[in-house]
Amino acid sequence: MSRGSRRSGGSGRGSGQRPLRVGEALRHALADVFLRGDVYDPELAPSAVLVTEVRMSSDLRQATVFVLPFAGGDGTVMLTALARLTPYLRGVIAKTVALRRVPELEFRLDTAFDHAARVDALLKAAPAPVAEDEEPA
Repeated sequence: MSRGSRRSGGSGRGSGQRPLRVGEALRHALADVFLRGDVYDPELAPSAVLVTEVRMSSDLRQATVFVLPFAGGDGTVMLTALARLTPYLRGVIAKTVALRRVPELEFRLDTAFDHAARVDALLKAAPAPVAEDEEPA
């Protein structure tokens, strides 16, 4: 059996255990950097950065980092500051995570919590189901 025959055609997203493990290692490394306060940027100072998830591509060359401003700061300002700090953050990852190649980092705002809150509000606003009276048998 050749090596290529075991590969499955995917949607471009990392499939398998390795991208998940590398994504978690990157998430921990980035969270430690922001927790320790190793980066100082005037635009990041008003709110802390919360790293919620890191999704890796299947070839481990691209990492999408989902972040949230912890104290409710402006997300777009935070994204521009993180884009400016990307080379430094890649250097930190190179020193802390044992990888052959440091992935390119792309920062995005995490909207999962907003989506969950919207669904929760819709569920609470929905009228309660009316139970029909059952006829005795």
